[in-house]
Amino acid sequence: MKASQLPIKNLMRRPGRTAAMILLSALLALSVFGGSVVVRSLQSGLNSLEARLGADIIVLPAEAESKVSFKNLLLQGTAGAYYMDASALDRVREVEGVEIAAPQTFLASLKADCCSIKVQVIGVDPESDYVVKPWIEQSYARELGDMDLVVGCLVTADVGEIMRVYDQRCHVVARLARTGTGLDTAVYCTMDTMKALLAAAEAKGVSHKITSDGRERISAIYVKVRDGYDVDAVNSKLNGHVRKATAVRTRSMITGVSDSLAGISRTIALLVGVVWVMALAILLVAFAMMIHERRREFAVLRLLGTSRRGLSRLILSETALCSLLGGLAGIAAAAAVVFPFTTLIESRLGLPYLTPHAGAVLALAAGTLAATLVIGALAGGWAAYRLSRTDPGTTLREGA
Repeated sequence: MKASQLPIKNLMRRPGRTAAMILLSALLALSVFGGSVVVRSLQSGLNSLEARLGADIIVLPAEAESKVSFKNLLLQGTAGAYYMDASALDRVREVEGVEIAAPQTFLASLKADCCSIKVQVIGVDPESDYVVKPWIEQSYARELGDMDLVVGCLVTADVGEIMRVYDQRCHVVARLARTGTGLDTAVYCTMDTMKALLAAAEAKGVSHKITSDGRERISAIYVKVRDGYDVDAVNSKLNGHVRKATAVRTRSMITGVSDSLAGISRTIALLVGVVWVMALAILLVAFAMMIHERRREFAVLRLLGTSRRGLSRLILSETALCSLLGGLAGIAAAAAVVFPFTTLIESRLGLPYLTPHAGAVLALAAGTLAATLVIGALAGGWAAYRLSRTDPGTTLREGA
């Protein structure tokens, strides 16, 4: 039998012991890879949220905070319906330091016969919008027309379909890229389309506190501060200048999300560290038991001419095989748990969650496999060191 076949023969000869070592390596790989993917996905989601938001300040009706938390305003795709007079937009633009002020209007459809599905509809102004429009242009290069809708990636409507919103026939013209936030379940249209939808909702008896005086209503104003101006100072001026409205810095809103993400990341890192230490300790014990059990076998190999280096290479080869098989199994198991349930994980964590691209996932898998091999090498190296200090003649005499 060739020496290269000996590690495989040894592992096959004791399937129970081999399976236990592979299982330990798999547990390590599952925790490291699964935890790394979740943390990376949360970080990608936060980066996506910051990129999609784009505004320095959001001006909302004073009643908005009582209906939805500012954190949920970011994460749930501006869920809810609240309004202020459109004249607030002019008041915002009067404040020194405001470079761009882009209005949005919100409308929630119903789960009823008048609506195809229940979604959050967001109306944007094509002339001034700088928040949603660049994102839409990635999927739809033309201008949105009347009754055209652009849907988030999780909305159950295909491009080319007709979506009914309060019995208004709307055309789905594009689907947006995933953001990992509640924005993925929202629907976007122009302000002209939104006016028609609001009127249709009123006709259906859905009150949005829109008076009959003909004045327009908006739900939020996204403000970009001019370079050279202090955002906090501009925010304070807006709060004093715009009546019945609240100006909030988006950075303070994102900070809460970032703090939650940091807390979860620390928890996951701690759990991975605990699993790492436990796996190393158990592997060390397992190899110590393995050496004690096989001490006569190793002594015979030494007397037959196998060098200490050769025995060390044999042990490390067995360890590497177990670590490799366990690492691949653990990565596969983690992938089977994490990737099919991204939406569930996002909803449970309540944070933006965006799975990284394939290249990043492969890099995490390679790093996890390398880490599993390293911990196996540490355990195997320690076992080989102990073996090198044992005299084969003494071992055989003890067993006689």
